[in-house]
Amino acid sequence: MRSKTLAMSATALLGTALLVAAAPARADQLADIMARGELRCGTFADVPPFAAPDPKTREMVGFDVDLCRDVAKRWGVKAAITPLSVEARVPEVKLGRVDLTIANLAYTLGRAEQIQFSDPYYLAKEMLAVKASDPATTKAEFKGKRLSSTKGSTSELAIRMNGSEPLTFQDTGSAFMAVQQNKSLGMVANTMTITKLVNESQTRGVKLKMIDEPMVYQPIGVGMKKGEPALLAKVNETLRAMDAAGEIDAAWKKWLGPDTEFKLTRTEKVTPLAELKFEPIP
Repeated sequence: MRSKTLAMSATALLGTALLVAAAPARADQLADIMARGELRCGTFADVPPFAAPDPKTREMVGFDVDLCRDVAKRWGVKAAITPLSVEARVPEVKLGRVDLTIANLAYTLGRAEQIQFSDPYYLAKEMLAVKASDPATTKAEFKGKRLSSTKGSTSELAIRMNGSEPLTFQDTGSAFMAVQQNKSLGMVANTMTITKLVNESQTRGVKLKMIDEPMVYQPIGVGMKKGEPALLAKVNETLRAMDAAGEIDAAWKKWLGPDTEFKLTRTEKVTPLAELKFEPIP
């Protein structure tokens, strides 16, 4: 009887061992990054001042590139910058081809179903630029009208939320030209991009103006794959440390601050999403 019991116990132990061996090991992306010694960071391919090739060196530079490198430096790993199209920012994270997306990535309900977001490090606005000769002064006056933007961006979503018709392109330059060529009545992009394009239009092409009323507010954070709590905690911890040390402010001042063409002052601090008051974009 005892030998039979031992045999049954041995069989049960063997079965448990086989089940454990067959069960897939849970991935830990943060551990993988540290073991690899490299942080794969997705940024815009060509959207200055966030990320774009330097005209002289062809090296990627910009506000988001600096943030990627600062995060990697604090983790003691190399930063591998991967240029992405606007619409690829979420899919590349989901597929695991990049560890983080730092590319002016706004929190939306749709994106939050696919990836997880860090605590936002600033609150952005989507703005509308139209021809300077246009008498309109509010976004409501463009309801039902065609407006251009980059494809797959929150700019496109903001156009839809306004009840306007989006005309989308792969890059902001094409969206800008759509206004110049009368294919759309205006274009929507973040404050920095609109400010730059409006300034440039004063000396080339048709002059534009910016409508003062924001199309929508949007918290900007770091995107990463879902189901990675250690990575999320580490990113949030790092962003708070960088903020406290003035590193985010320094990058902002360099690329977007009062001495740049954008002349913007960063007033926000890294803040949990739940503490922000805003209407989430679908």
